Amino acid sequence: MATNGETHFDLIVIGGGSGGMACARRAAQYGCKAAIIEATSKLGGTCVNVGCVPKKIMFNTAAFNEMLHGGRHYGYDVRDYSFDWGKIKTMRDAYIRKLNGIYMSNVERAGIAFISGFAAFVGPKTLQVDDVQYTAEHIVIAVGGQPTMPDIPGAELCIDSNGFFAMETQPERIAVVGAGYIAVELAGIFNALGTNTHLFVRHDRPLRTFDPTITSALLTEIERSGLHLHPHSTPVAVTQDEKTGKYTLELEGGVKHDNFDTILMAIGREPMIAPLNLEAANVELTKQGHIKVDEYENTSAPGIYSLGDVNGKVELTPMAIAAGRRLADRVFGGIPGAKAEYDLVPTVVFSHPPIGAVGLTEPEVEKKYGKDGYKVYSSRFTNLYYGHWPIPVDDKQKTVMKIIVVGEEEKVVGLHMLGLSCDEVLQGFAVAMKMGATKADFDATLAIHPTAAEELVTLAPWGLGGKRSNM
Repeated sequence: MATNGETHFDLIVIGGGSGGMACARRAAQYGCKAAIIEATSKLGGTCVNVGCVPKKIMFNTAAFNEMLHGGRHYGYDVRDYSFDWGKIKTMRDAYIRKLNGIYMSNVERAGIAFISGFAAFVGPKTLQVDDVQYTAEHIVIAVGGQPTMPDIPGAELCIDSNGFFAMETQPERIAVVGAGYIAVELAGIFNALGTNTHLFVRHDRPLRTFDPTITSALLTEIERSGLHLHPHSTPVAVTQDEKTGKYTLELEGGVKHDNFDTILMAIGREPMIAPLNLEAANVELTKQGHIKVDEYENTSAPGIYSLGDVNGKVELTPMAIAAGRRLADRVFGGIPGAKAEYDLVPTVVFSHPPIGAVGLTEPEVEKKYGKDGYKVYSSRFTNLYYGHWPIPVDDKQKTVMKIIVVGEEEKVVGLHMLGLSCDEVLQGFAVAMKMGATKADFDATLAIHPTAAEELVTLAPWGLGGKRSNM
C-alpha cells in the first residue's frame, strides 16, 4: 500500500530484506501501523535477489550437470547434451521477479506502507526520503550488506558476487578470489559446469572457521573435482590485455596468472550504512563497522533497533528472520523477554559436495573444555550413490560425518558433515541438538536404511556410551 500522505508510524523498517520484512509483518499482526523503506522495487533483499535463492538455483544446475556425467553408471547414454547459461539465467530471473511480486503482495495484504527510496536520519526518530520526512516511535535498521572489493589497481575490472548473477554467458576460464562460503560456492558452480576454475585463497585453505576435519575433506574433494586451488595467494593487481580482452591476476611475490575471461572477487561483505547518516540518530558502531546492538537488537539510541547482516552477528537469512520476529514480539506483542537465540545455529555451505554444521568446532570445544574434556565420533564413507560405480574407490566422492560430545552424559555440542545431501540431513539433527541430545539419544534412534543420515545414529562405538541406550 502507499503511504496515503501519512508520515508518522508506530514502526518504520529501513530495508525490505528478509529480516526487515519479517519484523514489519509480525508487527502488523499485532495491529502496529508499520512502513518499510526500500530503495528498490525488488523486495527480498540479498537472499532473494543476489544471494541464497538464485545461488541455490545455480547450485542445482551444477549438481544436475554432475548427475548427467554420472548417468552412464546408471545405464543412461547421455553423451550428447549441451548447457545453455543464458536459458537458465532467463528462467532464474523470471522466478526471482515472481518472488519480488509475492513479497510486495505480502506487504500490501499486511497493510504495511511501502516507501520507495533511500532513507537517512535527520534526527533521533526522523528519517528523510527524497524531500519527505517520516517519523516513528520505533525504527528498525535492516539494510543488510554489500560485497567488498579489494583496494588494488584494476579492481574495477573485476566483478563481485552480485555481478555473478548478471553474467549473460558462461566464462571458459575464471579466477575466483576469496576463502569464504560465497567464494567456495561460486567456484564450485563454475567448476561443476565445466568452466576452467581457479580459486585463490590467502591462507592454506578456504573456510578456515569450519571444523578442520571438514575442511581437510573439502580439500580432497576440491582436488578430485579438478578445481584449481591456489593457497597463500593475495592479489595485488588486475590488468587487462587490450588485444584479447583477457585478464591477469597478479599476486604478492610477483606471481601472475593470466588468460582469464572473468575475475570474481568474493573477499567479504560490509554493512550498507553509509547513506543512513547514523550520527544524527546517535547510533554507535562496532570497531568492525557494524551497528552495535545488545542481545535484544537494541542500538545505543532508544527506540532504534537493528538486525540482520548489518549487525555482523550471524549473517544468515533465517537468523535475520528470527531476530525480526522476536523483536516485534517484544516491542509490539507484549512478550518482554522475546529475543533471537544465537547459539547452535545450523549452517550449510553449498559447496561440491555440500557442508552442514551446527555447534562448536573441535578447536572451539578444546579451548572451552580442554583436551581431555570431549570425545569425537566420526565416520568417512562412500555414499551408496557412488557405491557400484566401476571406478577406483579413491576416485569416488566421500562423505564425512563427525559429532563432538562433552561430559559424562556425552551431550552433543558439535555436528559437522560434508557429502551428498548433507545440506538436507542437517535440519533434523539441529532440532535434536537444540533439545540437548546426547550420543546415547542418537544411538537410541533407529537408523533409516539405506541412507547417509543413518551414519549419525550408528557411529561406533554404538550403544555403549552415556547414561541411556534402549537398543
